[in-house]
Amino acid sequence: MKRTLPAVLLSMTLVVAAGCDGSGGGDAKTANAASGPITVWLSNNQEELAWGKAMVDAWNTAHADQKITAQEIPAGKSSEEVIGAAITAGNAPCLIFNTSPAAVPQFQKQGGLVALDTFDGAAAYIADRTGETADQYKSPDGKFYQMPWKSNPVMIFYNKDVFAKAGLDPEKPALSTYDDFLAAARKIKASGAAPFAIYPAPTSEFYQSWFDFYPLYAAETGGKQLVEDNKATFNSPEGQKVANFWKTLYDEGLAPKEAYNGDAFADKKSAMAIVGPWAIAVYGSKVKWGAVPVPTSTGKPADQIKTFSDAKNVAMYSACQNRATAWEVIKFATSKEQDGALLTTTGQMPLRKDLAAAYPDYFSQKPEYKQFADFAARTVEVPNVPNSVAIWQAFRDAYSQSVIFGKQPIADSFGTAAQKVDQLASGS
Repeated sequence: MKRTLPAVLLSMTLVVAAGCDGSGGGDAKTANAASGPITVWLSNNQEELAWGKAMVDAWNTAHADQKITAQEIPAGKSSEEVIGAAITAGNAPCLIFNTSPAAVPQFQKQGGLVALDTFDGAAAYIADRTGETADQYKSPDGKFYQMPWKSNPVMIFYNKDVFAKAGLDPEKPALSTYDDFLAAARKIKASGAAPFAIYPAPTSEFYQSWFDFYPLYAAETGGKQLVEDNKATFNSPEGQKVANFWKTLYDEGLAPKEAYNGDAFADKKSAMAIVGPWAIAVYGSKVKWGAVPVPTSTGKPADQIKTFSDAKNVAMYSACQNRATAWEVIKFATSKEQDGALLTTTGQMPLRKDLAAAYPDYFSQKPEYKQFADFAARTVEVPNVPNSVAIWQAFRDAYSQSVIFGKQPIADSFGTAAQKVDQLASGS
């Protein structure tokens, strides 16, 4: 299934733009204490851009001598490549409100990020706002080089009309175990209710495993990351179970091996999709949908299931000279008021503890978002380790070979990939 803008594709679409805040390096201590104008990059997603412009206007109204110049992120090549080039050139903006956690280790290695812990009270502010989930965003040196900002915890969306056509219960479908899920998928295919049960992208980009393998792996393992203690975790009984579940879907033609040029769920080419809360607005008028947690082998209760976060964060870049202002802007943009505005405008989940309790009116008026708010406290992030993108690419290559295309046994493919990932995670 083709992803839509609020999530992964946005992290791939940053382009270099020179900062207009007098950036260009200099003494870090001086920069950390300096106030003045800054430049930020905002997402080009329509709803997120509307939030960003309103946030900037609110800040600028109250801070005439520390104005934010906001720039929409144009489409371009991968953010990793382009931001890396901006770091090298010294012309990155002060803040990017769309930094992918997977890219942080590389940007940090380049010296391109400012440790937020260098500002008084920063670590306490992050912990107080985000809660225990914040620990996943620390770098190996124990510091925060990213402000946990917003997540899109993923679930299974299903088309109620397609399920009814296939003879499945459209209100309470049995999808919690692998066996139940496969039985439903077979009925969908055999009945002709939809060409495919589910249509994750079968392509080789490193991030695609975040929307097939990783959510189910997080659920199956109770929240393990792909790498822990600099060692691959996926070459395990749980990893094999998840991989074999997906392999069955591909082997039986319940999920296709060809890429789809469009949105397979919206176009009713598939009965299900793995998506986050952004999908409510996207599909609300097109598809009569329901949402359930991703399956586990034993059918864990929903309140015990963890899932992939699909988070985007805020990072401060070292070219910034007026860093004191940049830190104050981060706190302003992640305040309870602005988090509430982000939630209302975009439907994405601020990485804020007790989210549902913080905004009871919103979730009372829009109960369809409540289950995503519950999951926001049980998200699993990509591991913050050296060579993060290369690690995910190594895993994706192995997964594609063995699970999607069946060219190699899963045990062999995962074993080889785990060795490579161990080496990469050690910094080699």
